[in-house]
Amino acid sequence: MPSLSRWLVLSLLGLLTLPACLAMPPEQDAEAALEAPAPEQEHVAQALTGDDALATPSCLAKPLLSALGKSHVLVGGKMSDAVASQAPFDVRYMYLAGGLFDSAEPCGSCLSCSAQAQSCANSSGGCGWWGCWQWDQQAPGQYLRDFLQAAATRRQIPMITYYELLHTSGVADGTAEVLRVVDVSLMRRYFNDWRFVLKQIGSTTALLHLEPDFWAYAQFLALDPRLLPAAVASANPTDCGDQPNSVAGMGRCLISMARKYAPNAKVGLHASAWATKIDAHLNTNPLLDVTVEARKVADFLRLCGAADGDFVVVETSDRDAQWYEATMGSWRWWDRNNFNMPNFRQAFTWSRALSERLGKPHLWWQLPVGNMSLSGTWEKWRDNRLDYFFDHPDQVAAAHGLGMVFGAGAEGQTNPSTDDGHFVQRAKGYFAKGGQAACPSGLSQAR
Repeated sequence: MPSLSRWLVLSLLGLLTLPACLAMPPEQDAEAALEAPAPEQEHVAQALTGDDALATPSCLAKPLLSALGKSHVLVGGKMSDAVASQAPFDVRYMYLAGGLFDSAEPCGSCLSCSAQAQSCANSSGGCGWWGCWQWDQQAPGQYLRDFLQAAATRRQIPMITYYELLHTSGVADGTAEVLRVVDVSLMRRYFNDWRFVLKQIGSTTALLHLEPDFWAYAQFLALDPRLLPAAVASANPTDCGDQPNSVAGMGRCLISMARKYAPNAKVGLHASAWATKIDAHLNTNPLLDVTVEARKVADFLRLCGAADGDFVVVETSDRDAQWYEATMGSWRWWDRNNFNMPNFRQAFTWSRALSERLGKPHLWWQLPVGNMSLSGTWEKWRDNRLDYFFDHPDQVAAAHGLGMVFGAGAEGQTNPSTDDGHFVQRAKGYFAKGGQAACPSGLSQAR
């Protein structure tokens, strides 16, 4: 179907009615299903919790850390083999992204495989599917298996960020991407690839991070993901025949598949601080209650199955603050003294409220690697967040943070191989002190 504009979609959502519990028929198209408004946010919250009260459990991260064999806040990153060997990092993460195989099922051979209408043979110059990011004589998936083995050798927990929908959909991120999940053929390939990923992981202990940004763009369209159509049972009757054909069912399907095929893996959805159309991390309005904004995000993700996962992933930014300032004229710095806004206290208030609403700890992911001693050039931009997190791990723990992993989210950003060794130095100092206990005494807010 033709792509609908974001404003047309929102108009449809606001003018027409449909019961919140309606399950979409397997092959129903997006236009028919979008003839439904989201219920009022307080009604969604009441359906989830019975009232609008925020639970206040303590030390949400400890059970999961214990299951991972850890007692301290995790530290890791997206880094090269050389950097990964320089400190006793807890976690090393990677992306699986770029698109899928053209066939309905995962390719059995990279030589005969194609992705985005291009051969995956090495002679073709590159493959769009992650399963053939290796020598074409090796069986598909070796790229991931090698990563898992490298992490095991260093006793590091592998973390996989699964970010396939955007590139596979072939459209721009945002409304168009969310509307594409009604395509049964596309979603069949998508679920088949996710199953293939999970089978490579098998019994390995790993952290699985599902689809950054997607859930936030879906929340832009409706407060209730049960009203957003997606091909789930119709695309994957093998694993999720009992799930509704909706974005809510999609999240639940992905998590249940992880339980089935990778039983020792821990899995979580991504929570964006801007999912309510107010960026709670960049907010400069002192009257805004970021706790309320966090609850809205948590309520949406709960309907997508987040409370059935093990953790939720949060982030600060995928780029260094100085890069934004120098190249875009945009101010993205957080005040490390917590006097002016935006600041770290606000971010930790938001993340704590999110975790307490879901009853799950959060993991800080893709934290910028820049530091204030760098030159302010390509791959050497300044940022203050890495040092603040290492200076205040007690605040991370007090907000139910189970870890902090660092890495560049875009080309040209500071990364652990270009930061003049600062990340490794800070990590070594952190581990030398024994790390931050998962449950700091007297849970305190950032100050």
